[in-house]
Formats: sequence, structure tokens, C-alpha cells
Amino acid sequence: MTWIRPLAAHAPRPCTLVVCRGCCCGDPRKNPGTDHAGQLARLREAADASGGRLAVRTSDCLGPCERANVIVVQPTTEARRRGARAVWFGWALDDTATDEIIAWAESGGPGTAPLPATLDLHRIDPPEPKPAATPRRGRRR
Repeated sequence: MTWIRPLAAHAPRPCTLVVCRGCCCGDPRKNPGTDHAGQLARLREAADASGGRLAVRTSDCLGPCERANVIVVQPTTEARRRGARAVWFGWALDDTATDEIIAWAESGGPGTAPLPATLDLHRIDPPEPKPAATPRRGRRR
């Protein structure tokens, strides 16, 4: 049997916004003055209008809950090849932060466009990776 790789496996990846919508991000009880649904809708509209240069995904929880709302901007395939890495933003709660993230991502994002000074104020470190769980061995009797 011949295995054929799907064409999409080689497609270049656009600049991608990963929007946390877990326990704290997107929760009106934690940040009641923020239009969480409106923010996600605006990000998706920007991706739809980008002609494929921008994508939006949601994640159940990205980790730094005390910095909600968290948005991670991942570089394009080409920028990643040149060494660019994802940039994490926290406290993205108002229209200004959302507008600036959209504008930076539309201009290319990590590794392509310089990070505006105002967005640098929202930049956070990604959470430390959790240690791998060790497999549990069966009980001896």
C-alpha cells in the first residue's frame, strides 16, 4: 500500500493567533468589563479578511490564568524556519490590545515585523513546561 501525504501537509502555515478560552480567559466573571465574545469575533473577522495570511484557533487553557486574557501569536512557517518563536501576550482585555495584536499579526508577526512598544507591555513569558508524568506501575501483592 502506498501512503500519500495530503497536500495540506506541505502548505505554509500563516501567522496564527491562539486564543485562550479556558477556565479564566474569556470568563466574564473574572473580567466582567471585557467583551470576550466580541474579542474572539473580531480576531476571527480579521483572519477571514486576511486572505489566508492569518489564522485563529482557540485553546481550552494555555496556563497563565492570572494574566487572562492570554493570546499567543505563532510565526508563519517561513519566519519559524528563520528562528522566530511564538510571542505570548497577557492582559489582552480591551479593544486597544486586540487592535494592536491584530495589526502586528497582519503585518507578519514574530520574526517578520518589529514588536510595537505598546504590545511589549502585554508580553509575558510562556509557562514552564510541566515535567512528564512517570508511568505508574501496578501494585504488588
